[in-house]
Amino acid sequence: MDTIAGFFSFITTPVSWVIVQFHKLYGAIFGPDTGWAWGLSIVSLVILIRICLIPLFVKQIKATRAMQTLQPEMKKIQERYKSDKQRQSEEMMKLYKESGTNPLSSCLPILAQSPFFFALYHVLNGIASNKKVGVIDQQLLDSARDAHIFGAPLAVKFTDSADKVASLGASLTDVRVVTALMIILMSASQFFTQRQLMTKNVDTTVKTPFMQQQKMLMYVFPIMFAVFGINFPVGVLVYWLTTNVWTMGQQMYVIRQNPTPGSKAQASYLERLQKHITDAGKTRSRGQVRAVKAIVAKGRDRNEYERKFINGLNKAGFAAQADGTVIVSEPEVTTAEDGTPATPKRQQPKRQSKAKRQSGTAAGGKADGGSTTDPASDASGTKTSLTKSEASEPQDAPAKAKSAGGASGNQPGQGTRSKAKSGQRKGQQRPKHPSKK
Repeated sequence: MDTIAGFFSFITTPVSWVIVQFHKLYGAIFGPDTGWAWGLSIVSLVILIRICLIPLFVKQIKATRAMQTLQPEMKKIQERYKSDKQRQSEEMMKLYKESGTNPLSSCLPILAQSPFFFALYHVLNGIASNKKVGVIDQQLLDSARDAHIFGAPLAVKFTDSADKVASLGASLTDVRVVTALMIILMSASQFFTQRQLMTKNVDTTVKTPFMQQQKMLMYVFPIMFAVFGINFPVGVLVYWLTTNVWTMGQQMYVIRQNPTPGSKAQASYLERLQKHITDAGKTRSRGQVRAVKAIVAKGRDRNEYERKFINGLNKAGFAAQADGTVIVSEPEVTTAEDGTPATPKRQQPKRQSKAKRQSGTAAGGKADGGSTTDPASDASGTKTSLTKSEASEPQDAPAKAKSAGGASGNQPGQGTRSKAKSGQRKGQQRPKHPSKK
């Protein structure tokens, strides 16, 4: 650990300078030699570093989701080129390039935070060894050595001997109780953070090896913290516990406001979003506009929760638009899932009984003085289809034709109309094949 910390000694001076500036601020409030002044200086250093790493954290979220999307394609490549590792690597790199995904992006926050972690370890190790480090002079060194957090000096470790602990003015029991409690809290916060990611922010409809890796890390990371934590000074444990709590809170916010599509967190988010929109009658923030816009743009590719959200808005009398806004939909116009007005259904004419159709035809014939109006047409000129009962009674057709002819006179084409009424086709009949004569 000392060798690694020495490798990152180039950043020791900036880290020690930041700690000293925060120590001046908190020393004026709590006293320069108190554990609160030095402990809060370390906590403030963590917060400052994590604020600077927020852009990398956003990239990590995007890279993680992109990797989840690519897992099925990666599995196909692995199965297709199982015996050719070189070709498998080439196809993987091609897939990453086409999708614009970088696998290392998911590790950027940890990689960027590592130099600060080892630089802080180097500073605290120098305080424990009574060596000047960075901008920390002898006066600040003596003040840091006298600072205790709940009875444990900043520079002691769980594995330190009783003589070393006594030289810093503390008891071995106090040191081990404080360090053990910090290690437990550090491991528990890491486990809860990873478990929250697995149970709430993962698309459960897609089973990929990536999910198994995340599940394994949920148990591996806490064990790693427990093993290495006994070799960390109290100040480093304060640093690592603070960054774990920050990560947990930051992830809770991301899961609540920007969940992974298809996850349980998205279902809860869309339920809240639907309630807010129906209460306010509009999208009230940029985040809501972006969420609605993304869902509308998906069209038929929406998942179950997104379709339920669109349908819920429609039932409440709202229509989602392509620009992310919502409008009040008119009662007469139905709205499709993507927010566009759907074509209204054409209403079919009411079916008339056979007696009404016959009486209407006879009345029409008397009114126009024996015109040749087709009996299959109604008074408005729209044709009505033949009923099954009419098509199945060909023997009654000649009798009806005679009665119609007696009332209106013999008209040309009367035989054609009788054939059409009995279900036969109008126009010239095709000649039969010679073999069938």
